Amino acid sequence: MRSPSETGPAAVERTLQTASVDDWLRLLASAGGELGTLLADPPDEQSRRGYHHTLREIAQQPFTWIETARNLAPRAGELRSALVHVTASGRGVLALTGSGSSLYAGECLVPGLQAALGIPVQAVASGELLTHPQGRLPRTGPCLVVSFARSGNSPESVAVLDGLRAEASCRHLVITCNRHGRLAARASADPSVTTVILDDKTCDRSLVMTSSFTNMVLAGRLLALTDAPKDYEERALRLAGLAAQVLLRHGDGLAAAARADLRSAVYLGSGGRHGSAREAALKMLEMTGGQVMTFPETYLGLRHGPMAAVDDGALVVCFLSADDVVRAYEADLVRELKRKGLGARKVLVGANVPEDLVSPGDLVVDVPGLGAVDDDDATILDVLVGQTLAFFRCMAIGLRPDSPSDDGVISRVVESFAIHRRT
Repeated sequence: MRSPSETGPAAVERTLQTASVDDWLRLLASAGGELGTLLADPPDEQSRRGYHHTLREIAQQPFTWIETARNLAPRAGELRSALVHVTASGRGVLALTGSGSSLYAGECLVPGLQAALGIPVQAVASGELLTHPQGRLPRTGPCLVVSFARSGNSPESVAVLDGLRAEASCRHLVITCNRHGRLAARASADPSVTTVILDDKTCDRSLVMTSSFTNMVLAGRLLALTDAPKDYEERALRLAGLAAQVLLRHGDGLAAAARADLRSAVYLGSGGRHGSAREAALKMLEMTGGQVMTFPETYLGLRHGPMAAVDDGALVVCFLSADDVVRAYEADLVRELKRKGLGARKVLVGANVPEDLVSPGDLVVDVPGLGAVDDDDATILDVLVGQTLAFFRCMAIGLRPDSPSDDGVISRVVESFAIHRRT
């Protein structure tokens, strides 16, 4: 096991910035703890137990975020040019689309992009663009459709791009992790489509999306910072350092929380961090094969009925805002849950969590520097916590994280289905 000085923030940042992804994973493995022990197992043992891909893809994220930012920052001008289509007139709309996790990536981005660009920004499911395109996109005025996709082989991904390319008012930006996917192939053949293909290591081999999700969100954040690519890189570096410390300092606590007696899990987030809650809830549902039922909600929305589901078998995961006013509303709700005795235990993610929000058995996920990260950037840290919880719960109930759905109910890429067009 390495000494604390070897895994402190400065030493970890040096490794992330100057070494390889394998060097970072070896450092994490040598630090001990439950994550380190699993990473230190021989690859054939990891494969036998069914976690080789998933654990690596969760653990590599701090390194991949720095790599993604470095690769994309030089393309800031190109993305700014794509945005001119919707920002020049002031009447444009930015539509972020995808299916499942890819949709939730867009939801994480909406508030920050709308605030930065000053135009309407909406997240809309690819399936809704197939069934109700006129009700989801503006009938007049320009629109930039941003399509998120891990593989780019889901039926909706290609069908939406094909269906909307004929719309004169629409331009397209594709953000994908698979250069060999059908979506990337379609996009590369069309000069009206700007394509961002992330590094191959972000194209998760596991059934669930982990690296692909957070790196697509990080790529989308550049749309808010095209005039400040250096700031974009610095933010990614800061987030990577914090994520590394979350894994090093809180891996054991997240493993213990995941092993506790629980029947369900509730994920709470405000603004873009409701997108984090949606993705974290999906990770737990997928990785436990539906054995842990989950639902995401906003703090203020929980009072309007869903609180009835927060019983004594529920884990409550709270992504706490850095904004003082938002945090005040969130803290009031957490205190209400505590007063009413709702939930088995909580995982509270945020800086400077008030002591009166914490009950015995709760876990507070805080690391030095977290308080300086705003909500628009914190979404990918939230999701890292959710992924780690889901991974350990999957292991605890005897499933295989790389393929938790052995009966084939869900698969890495949605199976093909018929695309129906209006005539």
